[in-house]
Formats: sequence, structure tokens, C-alpha cells
Amino acid sequence: MDIVERFLNYVSFDTQSAEDSQTVPSTAKQLDFAKYLRDELKDEGFDDVEMDDNGYVYATLKSNIKKEVPTIGFISHYDTSPDCSGKDVKPRIVKNYDGKDIELSPGIISSTKKFPELLQHVGEDLIVTDGHTLLGADDKAGIAEIVQAMCWLRDHKEIPHGDIRMGFNPDEEIGMGAHHFDVEKFGCEWAYTMDGGDLGDLEFENFNAASAKINIKGVSVHPGYAKGKMINANRLAAEFAAMLPADETPETTEGYEGFYHLLGIESNIENAKLSYIIRDHDRDKFEERKAFIEKCVVEMNKKYGEGTVTADVKDQYYNMKEMIDPKMHVIDIVLKAMQDSGVPPKVEPIRGGTDGAQLSFKGLPCPNIFAGGVNFHGPYEFISVQVMEKAMQVIVKICEITAEYND
Repeated sequence: MDIVERFLNYVSFDTQSAEDSQTVPSTAKQLDFAKYLRDELKDEGFDDVEMDDNGYVYATLKSNIKKEVPTIGFISHYDTSPDCSGKDVKPRIVKNYDGKDIELSPGIISSTKKFPELLQHVGEDLIVTDGHTLLGADDKAGIAEIVQAMCWLRDHKEIPHGDIRMGFNPDEEIGMGAHHFDVEKFGCEWAYTMDGGDLGDLEFENFNAASAKINIKGVSVHPGYAKGKMINANRLAAEFAAMLPADETPETTEGYEGFYHLLGIESNIENAKLSYIIRDHDRDKFEERKAFIEKCVVEMNKKYGEGTVTADVKDQYYNMKEMIDPKMHVIDIVLKAMQDSGVPPKVEPIRGGTDGAQLSFKGLPCPNIFAGGVNFHGPYEFISVQVMEKAMQVIVKICEITAEYND
């Protein structure tokens, strides 16, 4: 099976996760794919293949050398985003892409004007959707690359490597992918998530992240007799939102700049709820942002009465950089692997999160490497076959270089 066939098999499964679910995994259909993947890994002859009750799949490619070298791992998630359907994906391969607009379906055009990233892949073979679903390269491309690389190493015993662990998990897209990942069972000194974007992406900095749920209690009174009595939760919700800096939102920031992001508002006169996410690369600024939310609550309660506004602020994950910095050999190995594979590295901070961030704080340093997908979470998602192959080569090189680590 080549990497394209493997990837196309994977995206035929609908594995969309669900944010409002209380189960693990969040959707039962994810287990259908997990079972398929478990059986495939067994059929390919890997060791220690297992799937736990939560749908986490683990396997090992055993060492082919006698000396002791670090056990490392590669990790990808198999759920797809709740933002766009992943059911009945109809992928198509555009051979030798010519740099022009691509008609996905009648009236649905992936244009180079809107998506200039296409032009970076002229002459390559692109896998696209039919414009009605996402593709699922995020992150089934990562899974295909890992499994294909392990199969290649299995069949090329002349390439030395230590024990290599594979880990595949549900629910990354809803921020829960690392919560039940068994780091102790995984047994690696470090690992890599294959969950980045286009060719050369290497990420070991990400946002510190928190959620903030703002609850407002209003008082409903007949509007004709409301003076001095009514507290209109709708209006207070708008007032609270206006207290946050208008130039510190996702729409107005880039690079290392943090933000407050209003996800949604539910309101009537008696009750209002505002849901925010808070993000910043700098830990001190991150703490300041959370404190500012609390300050706004205090100011509102001074004006409208104690208990009118409450905030539930919860940390979600932290910047993995503080865990990676003391172990920069983990990054040096990737950079050399990219160099040896002819891949120009693009080291950039993630304006988001990754399972690797949470895993790093669970004791498993875990930077993020490109998997090749572009325009994630929507019907214009695509991936280059040649980039997938390069990602596979980088995995192989990482394993080969690690085998020399203690020399």
C-alpha cells in the first residue's frame, strides 16, 4: 500500500468530534476508525499493538540495533474538526497541478486569488475535496505518514533505528486529545506530533490558553415600569464585551500577539452568557489577560450589584517552549532530518494549540512537525502528495539520526 492509498482509506471514515459531548471519545464513530487502524497495524506486523477503552491506539516498531538508544514516538490525531462535515468525503487527485483555479464541483471554485497557497504547489499532485466536506488531512495525513514511514523502516533493515512508538488519539480538535494519552505506557524520552501545516513547518512554541465563561444575572420588569428596577442582561453583555480591547482580537493580531476571542453570546433580559478564549505566547501577559477579565467583573458588580456578573476562567494549556528549551536536541534532530531530506525548515510559533503542548507538560517533550495539509477545517482543504512523501522521509531520517544520538 502506498501513502496515497493509505491516506484515502483513512479519510473515508467519518471521525468528526463533538464539543458538547461528555463521552470519550466524544463521538462513537471515532472508535470505528480506531479499530480499523488497530487491525491494520497488527496486519502490518508491528508489536505491542493495542487500543484502550478510550480509543487511543498504540504500537511499536522494534529496534533493529543492539546498542541502547532513546525510545522516541510519533503521534497524530484521527478526529476531524466539528467546524465542517467529514462525512462521505469525496477526494480527487489533481495531477501535475498547473497553477490555475480548481473547480471542486460545479460552482465551487478553489481560486488562487482566495487561496494563494495553491501556487506554492505547481507541478505537484494535489488531493482536494468536492467542495462539500473537509478533506481530513488534519490529521489523517499525519497518521498515513507515520504508518508509511514505519512500514518503510520495517522493510529496510539496513537503516538503523531504536524502538519507535506510534500513538493515535481521538478528540484533538476539541482540545481533549492529550487528556487520556498514557504517557507512561507510551514510554518515550520524547516524541513528535505530525500535525503541522505545509512543507517545512516546525513548531515548538504555542499560545498559553484559557477559557472564560461570563454569566450575567438580570432582572426582568415590565418596560413601562422598569426605571430603577430592571437590569437588562442583554445590555450588560454588550457593555462587558465593549470593556475588552477592540484591537486585541483574532481579527487584529498576528505572530506573537495575544487576544481575547468572543466565541458566542446567549442572552435575554434575565440571563446572559458570554464565552471567550484567552490566548498569549508570553506567560506573564497571559496571566495579565486573565486578571483583566476578573477586573472587568469587579467593575461591573460595583456598578450593578455584587453577584450580577461572575466569571469562570480555566486554563487549557501552556506554551510548550518552556518545556522544550531545556531539551533542544529534540529540535536539532528535526532540523538535521529536514536538511538531509531537502526540506527548508520554517520555524514559527503556533497561533493555536496542539496535543504536543499538553503532552510536553505531562513530561513528554513533543514539538509539532508538518503533515502537509493546507486550509484545514473547511471544504477548500488540500494536500500535496509530494509533501506527504517528504514528511514521511523526515520521519525516517529522525529515526535514523536518533539511532546515532548516544555516539
